[in-house]
Amino acid sequence: LAEAVDAKDPYTRGHSERVGVYSSRIAREMDLNRELIERVYISGLLHDVGKIGIPDAILTKPDRLSDEEYTLIQTHPAIGARILESVAFLREVAPCVKHHHEWYDGSTRGYPAGLKGKDIPLPARVIAVADTVEAMTSDRPYRKALPLDVLFTELTKSSGSQFDPNAVDAMVRLLRREEEDFLHRD
Repeated sequence: LAEAVDAKDPYTRGHSERVGVYSSRIAREMDLNRELIERVYISGLLHDVGKIGIPDAILTKPDRLSDEEYTLIQTHPAIGARILESVAFLREVAPCVKHHHEWYDGSTRGYPAGLKGKDIPLPARVIAVADTVEAMTSDRPYRKALPLDVLFTELTKSSGSQFDPNAVDAMVRLLRREEEDFLHRD
């Protein structure tokens, strides 16, 4: 499923696997139990499965999305959750996938449900950080990968608003310890 999503866009090839790995590394750094780390990894791996239901022209658009296109892309977490809910052994990861774009402070910029803080499943809070780190440190059609100093600034600035501070702290510790070695490049 993850490879099916990544195959739709050459710029995101490997994105889902990297988000799964980054998420599980953050979860280990947060000292979560083994079962939860596994759920975080699987949720991270499948976080974008709902993009299967988004037109390629939107996913690969090299320019800024229109309001209508952005509204459509915001449906991918709910689409993904519906796909996963239909598979018995993936049901428990469906809420994690559904809520990986919620904002920790409950801001209306988060979606789909406007959840806040601990109401957001912990794996979704971890994935939000991992997904952002992977996106910022990868080349995209509209920009080159950003350097680590920019990443540190953005993570720190968004801690407590967009992101769970505990997940950010774990990610920052990993990046400070490992720097560029943390990032998995194809």
